[in-house]
Amino acid sequence: MAVNASAVKELREKTGAGMLDCKKALEEANGDIARASEILREKGLAAAAKKGDRIATEGVVQSYIHANGRIGVLVEINCETDFVAMTDQFQAFAKDIAMHIAASAPKFVRREEVSADEIEKEREILKAQALNEGKPEKIVEKMVEGRISKYYEEFCLMEQSFIKDPDKTIEDLLKEKIATIGENISIRRFVRYELGEGLEKKQDNFVEEVMAQANM
Repeated sequence: MAVNASAVKELREKTGAGMLDCKKALEEANGDIARASEILREKGLAAAAKKGDRIATEGVVQSYIHANGRIGVLVEINCETDFVAMTDQFQAFAKDIAMHIAASAPKFVRREEVSADEIEKEREILKAQALNEGKPEKIVEKMVEGRISKYYEEFCLMEQSFIKDPDKTIEDLLKEKIATIGENISIRRFVRYELGEGLEKKQDNFVEEVMAQANM
């Protein structure tokens, strides 16, 4: 079906995709903007997967300091060219990731970085907890594996829910940016400092504090 220019413009503003891609997606979706957005995302994520093996050595080291100076984050995010590294879209993505790390306190970028010894130790703790809860031994192993998955979701950055959009993981967000920007992007490493970390102190809800600052 033929699509009008206003629909193409609306879809382009919503997704950041090119004009021709928006036009084709709207035609495929019979003018349904919501479905056209899904089509662009599906095609973009497929293209992003193909870019995943390309070398990314440019990028930025982005910082985030919580307003009262109690949390500091440095994160290195790589892309393929210095041109992309300087774009507003890439810089905004890097800032979002740094802010997310400040709020959610991951320990690792991805699950492959978690040592086998640490997972085995966690597995033993979880097994003991399940048995102490009176769970039958025959289901304990399945429960432990489920809790190990939760461990990855809690402590591995790529598997955490994005603080600005909990329906997406950081990995989902990364793939969307790869699809939109058109280059391979990699979150390489980060460090996070929290004032008084390891010392006894009152607990604060940093997710709420960071989000409050972001929305000011």
